[in-house]
Amino acid sequence: MMIYSVSSIGYSVVLFTFILIVYNFIDLKRHDEGTAAMVDLAATIRSGSKTFLAKVYQVIAIVIALLAVGYTMIQEPWAGVCLLLGSLLVLIAEEIGMRGGTYANVRATNAARVTKATSRTIRIATLGGSISGFSVPTFGIFGFITLSLICWRQGPLSTSSGMLIRSVTNNVMAARLTAYSLGFSIVAIFNRVAGGTYTKSADIGNDKVSKGEFGLEEDDPRNVCSIADLIGDCINDLAGNLSDLGESYVATLMSSGVIAVQTFAYNIGVLERTISFPIVLATGGLVSSVISIMYIILKNRRHYKWIPLPEAEEANQNGLLSEEVRKALKENVTKAGKHGRLLRVEYSPDVDDPEAELTLATFISAAITVVIGLIGSYFVFGGVKIAEFRFGWVSPMLAAILGIISSVAVGLLTSIYTDTKHKYVRRIAEMAKSGPSFVISEGLALGNASAFWPMLIIGVSIYLAFVCCGFYGIAIAAVGVLSFVGETVSIDAFGPIADNAGGIAEGCGLDPEVREITDKCDAAGNTTAAVGKGNAIGGASYSTISMFMTFIVVVPHFDLNEPSTFVKMVCGMLFGVAVVKKFLALLTKNTLAAADKLTKEAERQLRVPGVLEKTVKPDYNAAVRLASENALKYMTGPSLLSVISPILVGALMGPGAQLGLLMGATGIAIGEAFLNGNAGGAYDNGKKMIEMGMIEGAERHSAAHLAAITGDMVGDIMKDVEGVCCDICIKIMAVVSVATGLMFYYHHLL
Repeated sequence: MMIYSVSSIGYSVVLFTFILIVYNFIDLKRHDEGTAAMVDLAATIRSGSKTFLAKVYQVIAIVIALLAVGYTMIQEPWAGVCLLLGSLLVLIAEEIGMRGGTYANVRATNAARVTKATSRTIRIATLGGSISGFSVPTFGIFGFITLSLICWRQGPLSTSSGMLIRSVTNNVMAARLTAYSLGFSIVAIFNRVAGGTYTKSADIGNDKVSKGEFGLEEDDPRNVCSIADLIGDCINDLAGNLSDLGESYVATLMSSGVIAVQTFAYNIGVLERTISFPIVLATGGLVSSVISIMYIILKNRRHYKWIPLPEAEEANQNGLLSEEVRKALKENVTKAGKHGRLLRVEYSPDVDDPEAELTLATFISAAITVVIGLIGSYFVFGGVKIAEFRFGWVSPMLAAILGIISSVAVGLLTSIYTDTKHKYVRRIAEMAKSGPSFVISEGLALGNASAFWPMLIIGVSIYLAFVCCGFYGIAIAAVGVLSFVGETVSIDAFGPIADNAGGIAEGCGLDPEVREITDKCDAAGNTTAAVGKGNAIGGASYSTISMFMTFIVVVPHFDLNEPSTFVKMVCGMLFGVAVVKKFLALLTKNTLAAADKLTKEAERQLRVPGVLEKTVKPDYNAAVRLASENALKYMTGPSLLSVISPILVGALMGPGAQLGLLMGATGIAIGEAFLNGNAGGAYDNGKKMIEMGMIEGAERHSAAHLAAITGDMVGDIMKDVEGVCCDICIKIMAVVSVATGLMFYYHHLL
């Protein structure tokens, strides 16, 4: 049968990728960490990240256990196990990804220190990012294939009821896939909220204390916030982003499977093919991600050449050879050649634009995914006539291509609004000369403008995908958006690794040249991180809207022409907007409260005699402990708000109000996500332009620099707390609504 053939290929690709993850990790560990100070600082970052996440996992475990019991009671007996499976797989992927990032940061710093080559720094940062990026689709596909096969063998049209509520029967495959997706969602929402509060409280404290009152450089080790900031980058930008995009990825696969079951139940042969195609597309995207990322890694590896010995000796006398080459020269590693004795010299190719290297990977991934998808679409649907497919066998792939084009387009638009090469960021940097209010106002205008085209693109492509093959086309377009998520997460992880590398260079007092290399990579990383956030927003938009369609096909049709149903939906829309606004308010308020506490602790320690003079070491553990306590304290409220709100609305007013809730929340959240993400990224890079000397008349520690820092502190919460959490808020509301909509159709109060 086709589903078994496709699944076998999927399992094979997953196994190969997992082996590659292990190989890349071993390769990464072979590189030296550098000086004793670098080793110690890197160990502190790893330990702090691991300790904090362990505490978050304890809270997640309680919530997951309660939800698993609830699912078993109201959905079907094995739904709770599927929820546990989803949460376990994403936690394993997250743990692997964190290890890749926290081992890569110091090695990227050392690569810059030893080789003085941007290309070698890019390679190490990308190598670490690949471990994180490849883990997302590897474990996501594995779980989806496994559950799909189990449900197929049991019968994709089988129904069951919960152990508590027997009056409502659910499709077994739909219930299990939804529960599996919710497992990813719960981990993602807690990680994002907790990680965002942690890292941004530290980042704001770092900027305010160092660059404001005390006039220190960024990441100065005397400011305890700098260490907490480095740990926070790993927690939020590595673990948080991995779980965020992993959750979107699994949600799109879930939606495609559920819609296929509900839409094509009339023909078991067609149903098998429509369940198989998302596996084909996701597997093709994983292959393309591996090819594109490994191309960047291999391209920037060590290179060797043979040069005449006299030239090598002359270069050595002028101090132009690296430590390894000087050692080779000392050991006289030569061979005979037609020009005399030769020396084998290591060199690194020049890379003037790290961002171009990383952007290339996106285009390679997209192109290969399209080719594999077209072949797969013909293999799955060729020769089969399906009424819903307007353009024959190519219809699903046309929908997927629309999603892929949208993903690339949204990424490019995000880059335009957040990259230092374009006028928008430069304008913010120039506005800094006029004061902080001008910086903030210009950034808000940019953020609002940046939401216009992406939202239009998403809307048009969703409609065209519907034209291609109905609700199923929308779900497949969503899969297309995130099909090469392995590349997206790998490139996005490059940012925090490069950022950490710069912090380690500063904290360990390395040569300014090392910081210049890491800053160049960090600036590219800021843009790729912003692009990653743009892709996350786009992915969240598609996955949430595809879950609208899932909701509609799972819940029996309700008549919108009936006045009370329509009014309930309108009320639900208003409730959705209100929930998102309250959610954002809680995030901002909590992060500011945490930042204020951490700032006061940093200022207190800097006033301790000897700390500023570097004769007394600051108490880093106190700062890390305070940041952790704040994040854990403030993460529960916003996280539970997104879980509970669709349950309350459904219990009171039924699924019509739930659908309205999703529509209102999604519309406002997508706009807020683009606004906050792009404005925040532009603020950050505007500050970096001043710090890199790219703005005439604006130097470090000048009034313009301080104005840009103010904008960056505002942008920190916008891009790394509010913007990214909007994505997960609407996705988890959608998953919970899909899971409970049928029950509330039969049982609600009003």
